[in-house]
Amino acid sequence: MMRALIQTDFYFEGQRSVYHGKVRDVYDINDDLLVMVATDRISAFDVILPKGIPFKGQVLNQIAAKFLDATRDICPNWKLATPDPMVTVGLKCEGFRVEMIIRGILTGSAWRDYKKGVREICGVKLPDGMRENERFPEPIITPTTKADEGHDMNISKEEIIRQGIVSAEDYSVMEDYTRKLFARGQEMAAQRGLILVDTKYEFGKRDGQVYLIDEIHTPDSSRYFYADGYEEMFEKGLPQRQLSKEFVRQWLIDHDFMNEPGQTVPEMTDDYVKSVSERYIELYEHIVGETFQKAEDDEDIALRIEKNVKNYLKGV
Repeated sequence: MMRALIQTDFYFEGQRSVYHGKVRDVYDINDDLLVMVATDRISAFDVILPKGIPFKGQVLNQIAAKFLDATRDICPNWKLATPDPMVTVGLKCEGFRVEMIIRGILTGSAWRDYKKGVREICGVKLPDGMRENERFPEPIITPTTKADEGHDMNISKEEIIRQGIVSAEDYSVMEDYTRKLFARGQEMAAQRGLILVDTKYEFGKRDGQVYLIDEIHTPDSSRYFYADGYEEMFEKGLPQRQLSKEFVRQWLIDHDFMNEPGQTVPEMTDDYVKSVSERYIELYEHIVGETFQKAEDDEDIALRIEKNVKNYLKGV
């Protein structure tokens, strides 16, 4: 079985702290830079699953790096360098406690709510009579509050501003960036025969300026459909062919797990883990348009990362 990086415990010169998230470990260097390690952990329904997915961290890190570089003309972002296939180093920003979710198609959790009769999400009113996987007349923004633990909560633009979570001025900038970034992502996806269905963006502030932070347009933060056959499957009410983490959520649902009381995570066999790894690589090759080059598997992943990051930081 291929190896996976599921935990890190580095110490870099100038390190002030480390934050171990659901899938990424973030090292603070001198309160100025962040070293973000994309591990091979995988989470769903706010639970870290028991096995890591080989090459998942590399896939996410390299897709995010590509899109951060390709959208730098739209807004400034935190990325400075990718010294290792699984690492991005960038500027430390004061993150806003909001995730900007934008949806072009009614699917996933929004569809599950809509099917139950919900006709307003985050202050956005939805028309009656919509069907699963139907395009919205124009993309809708449905923000959530960003939780350190547990579920993120839906919230309206008006509540965000009223509660002082984000100022009206900063929210306006984030909203503008969100729509422009999504449009760019859709254009790039279309060039590869894909539809960028929905995604999320996180923003922060540094020296009075709003920055795009974190990963963007990865299968952990986005949903993609294959463009070929979309209309036909929609008309027939058939499930769409998609590239996203939704297939992991669906597998868990099919095995009676949605992180509800009394439920246990189903067993992840080596064959299943391998299939998930292959799906991540498939998305990389589709959205990037290049063959995925696996990082060397004959060396200790953690030692490789430590060496590459230390070499980079020496030159900063």
